[in-house]
Amino acid sequence: MVISSPSDFRQAAKSKLPQFLFDYIDGGANQEQTMQRNTEALQQVRLRQNVLRDMSNLDLSIDLFGENLDLPIALAPVGITGMYSRRGEVQAAQAAAQNGIPFTLSTVSICPIEEVAPAIRRPMWFQLYVLKDRGFMKNVLERAKAAAVTTLVFTVDMPVPGARYRDKHSGMSGKHAPVRRVLQAMTHPDWAINVGLRGKPHDLGNISVYRGKTTSLDDYIGWLGANFDPSISWKDLEWIREYWDGPMVIKGILDNQDAKDAVLFGADGIVVSNHGGRQLDGVLSTAEALPRIADSVSGEIKLLVDSGIRSGLDVVKMLALGADCSLIGRSYVYALAAKGEEGVKELLGLYEQEIRVAMTLTGAKSISEIAQHSLYNHK
Repeated sequence: MVISSPSDFRQAAKSKLPQFLFDYIDGGANQEQTMQRNTEALQQVRLRQNVLRDMSNLDLSIDLFGENLDLPIALAPVGITGMYSRRGEVQAAQAAAQNGIPFTLSTVSICPIEEVAPAIRRPMWFQLYVLKDRGFMKNVLERAKAAAVTTLVFTVDMPVPGARYRDKHSGMSGKHAPVRRVLQAMTHPDWAINVGLRGKPHDLGNISVYRGKTTSLDDYIGWLGANFDPSISWKDLEWIREYWDGPMVIKGILDNQDAKDAVLFGADGIVVSNHGGRQLDGVLSTAEALPRIADSVSGEIKLLVDSGIRSGLDVVKMLALGADCSLIGRSYVYALAAKGEEGVKELLGLYEQEIRVAMTLTGAKSISEIAQHSLYNHK
């Protein structure tokens, strides 16, 4: 199919992937209302057009946590990305590095830190959950340091897994799930050969290295449920600080007071996030939450945002709403599934084009010039 916009990659991915994998990345929690609201709220944001400003020279770069980014974008942490393309985390990281932006490796990635970090020429970020097994947390932080990871993204909105009903319908989990997944793979021979066979091992690489044995996809859902820690509190983040002295970003903030607490804690940044609508259905979209949080803590902490971002235009809208940088997740995984590393590079090229058009027509010559005045009557 012809790929002419970022949204085209979703349909391309759907045609290539077994249903359990497509629905896993495409779905949300409960009735998926928050997931839908994330995109709808961004569609309702109106930009203010300004013309005749000599927009011949644009600067799309930003400085963030001591790094220079060519675009105000980072690739978000996404679990089991290596199931979407052969050694998918490596391919996505290489695409990000070639476009001058960070890649964030998930705790529950297929490819471990030790495989991804040497494959790229710029430092990567690493995402960590609070888990009951503190030995694993200490081990993975030490390994991240050894691999020259620069920034830790600490996810706090997943003390328990969300109710993701699509996963049981699709075969990711539930009754007879392994058999259903095999049957689906048989109807997608390209994926079965290129990823299913040639992309092995399909285990949770970071966890398997620690345990000294394979943690397979069949163990994935069960391991998550058994190891997430509902007792998480700010004291757990203080424990992390004993082992991590680099930039620390707290991901999963939707409330003003939580944002203020992150400032008091001394976090370097927060990600305004509802986990892509995959955790608590019925909460605010990030486009709705971001301006309120920006009003509370802007200038005191770096503001990143994710959830619902599907285009370069969405990135510009989030910047105008108060973000310093956007994280994209689903969007790049669709591209990875469709065309591998080249797909992610193509996607980022489309994002860049859209950002340039929006900046030119709103009169913003640099990312710092995109602000609330770039919006039309936004409240």
